[in-house]
Amino acid sequence: MLTVLDSINLSTEYLKKKGIDSPRINAELLLAHILKCKRLQLYLSYDRPLKENEVILYRELLKRRCNFEPLQYITGSVEFYGLEFRVTPAVLIPRPETELLVETVINEYREKKFVKILDIGTGSGNISVTLAKLLPEALIVAIDISEDALIIARENAEHNNTSDRIQFLKHDILANTPLADNNFDVIVSNPPYVTINDYANLDNELKNYEPTIALTDQADGLSFYRAITSKAVNYLKNNGKLFFEIGHCHSLQVEELLSSNNFKNIRIIKDYQNIDRVMIGEML
Repeated sequence: MLTVLDSINLSTEYLKKKGIDSPRINAELLLAHILKCKRLQLYLSYDRPLKENEVILYRELLKRRCNFEPLQYITGSVEFYGLEFRVTPAVLIPRPETELLVETVINEYREKKFVKILDIGTGSGNISVTLAKLLPEALIVAIDISEDALIIARENAEHNNTSDRIQFLKHDILANTPLADNNFDVIVSNPPYVTINDYANLDNELKNYEPTIALTDQADGLSFYRAITSKAVNYLKNNGKLFFEIGHCHSLQVEELLSSNNFKNIRIIKDYQNIDRVMIGEML
């Protein structure tokens, strides 16, 4: 009978031959998911034989991964900023790059007793939930066009005990209908910014599984930046701030949009790869 170690070794080779990046980590995480344990706990159970049903399920999950279905959708969860979030194909998988966006907002408002935040395009709710968790006095309105995404976001707020301070609303920021609430200290957004040309060249994991509406605007990648910056004057208080995650090629264009919409004190923060990643503007 296959042991935990046998299964990991065989699966690692299988995933490697199929072209899966980090095959050992993938093999371990899938098995840990089946055994309902932490990945590191596998190292204490190398000699444990797998039951027949566990082997069958493991093979099924490995096959899905070899079809380039994202690991996070297979296991149904992802860690973001130390918190656990449920994810399905209805929502974009939270990325480490977005942690920098959240961290920037937290650093700006950590000392504030109260802050009111609008999260545009909330998806899984990872930004809103993390901000609510780490800014205990914050009240947040989180909007998204997808009702399926909002269902996941609400579940994540419940799971992380922040649902009492987040209001989730279905709203299309590109439409002309205004939000009823218009008195925010902060607007934060990680909008779809992949251009239509770049979208065609994305990895299969992204194109075939993650929601298109969360990745691209089907144009030049700037549609949401244009809409949000033009409408922000109606939603932000004086001295309110707008925080964007930006694509690697959009820095100059987004900065110009902010400037042309009367934002001041515009700043850019680079990620750990020295790429422009977060942009901040202040409404004076």
